[in-house]
Amino acid sequence: MTELAPAPVPSRFNIARHCLAENARLRGDKTAMILVGDADKAGHWAETRMSFAEVDLAVRRLANGLLSLGLPRGSRIMIRMANDADYALTYFATIAAGHVALASSAQLTPGEAAFLLENSGAAAVAASADLARDLSLPAGVVLLDPPTLARLKAFDPLPDYADTAANDPAYLVYTSGTTGRPKGVLHAQRAAWGRRPMYAGWLGLSEHDVLLHAGAFNWTYTLGVGLVDPWAMGATTVLYNGQRDITVWPRLIAKYRATIFAAVPTLYRQILKYGEVQAHDLSSLRHGATAGEALQPALLAEFQETLGKPLLEALGMSEVSTYISTGPGMTIKPGSPGKPQSGRRVAILPVDAAAEGGNEPLPAGEIGLLAVHRTDPSLMLGYWQRPDEEAQVYRGEWFVGGDLAAIDADGYVWHHGRNDDVMNAMGYRVSPAEVEAAIADHPAVAEVGVTELRVRADVSVIAAFIVPREDARPRPSELDAFIRDRLAAYKCPREWRLVATLPRTANGKVQRKKLAEAPLL
Repeated sequence: MTELAPAPVPSRFNIARHCLAENARLRGDKTAMILVGDADKAGHWAETRMSFAEVDLAVRRLANGLLSLGLPRGSRIMIRMANDADYALTYFATIAAGHVALASSAQLTPGEAAFLLENSGAAAVAASADLARDLSLPAGVVLLDPPTLARLKAFDPLPDYADTAANDPAYLVYTSGTTGRPKGVLHAQRAAWGRRPMYAGWLGLSEHDVLLHAGAFNWTYTLGVGLVDPWAMGATTVLYNGQRDITVWPRLIAKYRATIFAAVPTLYRQILKYGEVQAHDLSSLRHGATAGEALQPALLAEFQETLGKPLLEALGMSEVSTYISTGPGMTIKPGSPGKPQSGRRVAILPVDAAAEGGNEPLPAGEIGLLAVHRTDPSLMLGYWQRPDEEAQVYRGEWFVGGDLAAIDADGYVWHHGRNDDVMNAMGYRVSPAEVEAAIADHPAVAEVGVTELRVRADVSVIAAFIVPREDARPRPSELDAFIRDRLAAYKCPREWRLVATLPRTANGKVQRKKLAEAPLL
């Protein structure tokens, strides 16, 4: 269970079994998960604790309940639930039953959730009571509301986890691309096996660790680093679902003696500014782990100076998880996320695929497209029902995700942004076309362009540039209210600018990279 060297993927493999079965046998009484809620007036946090034996039993009970529904093997089950323990149990039970888990965010609007439901062809939806009310279910889709889920959780436990092949589908995650609607990224059971290089190459993770993750269950960063990874190694995970409070994170590290803390750079910056870190005993912490956004050198320096601990960065994507990182004991080069993890085959390919040698790796120092070899076990099975887009990301033996980068003579990767217009909002990939389409419906908007705008050296926001209709001057508050009924909060612009025209190419296409130069009204 602690073997980290690259090894062939087992032919039969199930993510839930990989994370739970051996732990239940070898360390059943050990705490697997601590879910921390809001504190009472006396300052005592609410807690849900589950041992590995309890998680294993609960997952196998619910898996058997799901099988009682008679759904075909490999059915998609959409999870639209609150950020609680049932979310995690439902996710793993779905995989344990041989079905495909579709984790979705509670932040999604009803329209966004309906798109995922329809596009995925989900056979069932597990939904919290409040989130079930806004769902309009197609005929034949089974609603797993809280009473139904409680009944399914009471089944006798499944004797064993589904006997799935390594290449069988396990989970589906939706992510933004260059087109308007999110696309489903389908992952195989082998994806968990493919995460093994990051345990030594980034997290420094062992069964003795207590990992505190700052994300919500629906996020792949949390499901992976906050659940799959610690459980695959027999470690304890701590998650928080109380009210948003920056000061809570240092207190949680101190109380639960967390050895690893995982978050996005934005949260680290806020913690250093408002978290009163010096008031707490953080001696248990070995290092912080960060991904989702680029780590600015100034933030890295401030973290290390304030806490005296390293902050280890990783670069990844929904299609392949993290594959480049700085690990414990490595020299940190500020501005670089690190090196390809052991066992990964990573290269820089020419931007122009049609050029001679377009599939041949570039030499050290040259900027091109960051590519991962398609034999990597963590690489997706493909885009759900998007064959044209899937064909565009493969070049011979390489998967190319759209990141511009160079690899220096020491093997460190230097990120140079995206080769497309995809934006990054708090670690989420956001399509500008999707945001533009939602804004364009406003009656005062004639034209709109959306891009990621750097407002400080270490802060970028989503910005919308609007050409208003004649005699209209929509206010930011009016646009905010309009867009929040159509898009999840993390997709909504933080900056609104009224402009006279949008910069366009000779063919009339909006030049998003030049939107900041548009003349203001």
